[in-house]
Amino acid sequence: MGVILEPFFFVLALIVDIYFKIVVVQIAIYWLMHFGILKAENKYAQKFVEILKALTEPVYSKIRSKVPPLASFDVSPFILLLGLLLVNRLLYNICNYALQ
Repeated sequence: MGVILEPFFFVLALIVDIYFKIVVVQIAIYWLMHFGILKAENKYAQKFVEILKALTEPVYSKIRSKVPPLASFDVSPFILLLGLLLVNRLLYNICNYALQ
């Protein structure tokens, strides 16, 4: 049974890992724009930010509905990153357990 489920858990872990990286890139780009290293007027940067926002905003809005900003600081990306780390670790442990 474990051999059958291993690819399924591997693909799920891969999807979670890719989404984690998307969130990290979005945070990095936000800070680059905030400090003026990357200009917000750049049309390529704007399009990239729009794509990242479309991928992450639905999840952020669900987190924001449960956890309000702390001192006007949006913590939803960090909560999402912690959740993704937890899910990825859980999938890794399930996969290892299933192979034993």
